[in-house]
Amino acid sequence: MTDDARLTTDLWVSAHLRLGNSQGVPMMVVHKGDRTSGTVLLKINRLDGYCRVLTQVRHLGRLAWAVGTGAGHVSEADADQYVARQLRMDPDLWVIEIEDRQDRHWFEGAVLGSPDVLLAKGRWPAVDPGSS
Repeated sequence: MTDDARLTTDLWVSAHLRLGNSQGVPMMVVHKGDRTSGTVLLKINRLDGYCRVLTQVRHLGRLAWAVGTGAGHVSEADADQYVARQLRMDPDLWVIEIEDRQDRHWFEGAVLGSPDVLLAKGRWPAVDPGSS
């Protein structure tokens, strides 16, 4: 689902695929969900054997992304297993794979827990005093 209720999920996804592909970042639909209002999962493949999966959520009334696979990156096999579990629970889900060595998600909305979101809230993650 998008922030703009006039756009269907298929049109919203299609626009983002064109943007990424026009910038030389391959993006593909791995699974088509509900055409009008399916939730979107983004599998971001860094092409180094590691991925992360972002799940579309609402945060404070706005579109955001939650990291479904934990704080760090996971193997591609682990990312694929996570996606498969989510599809078993919600067959209307859209799954988009993005191949981006820079680990960008290309869709609007902040990634929850990322430094930019913490800064916007006036918080920094805890720092281990022994790491300096």
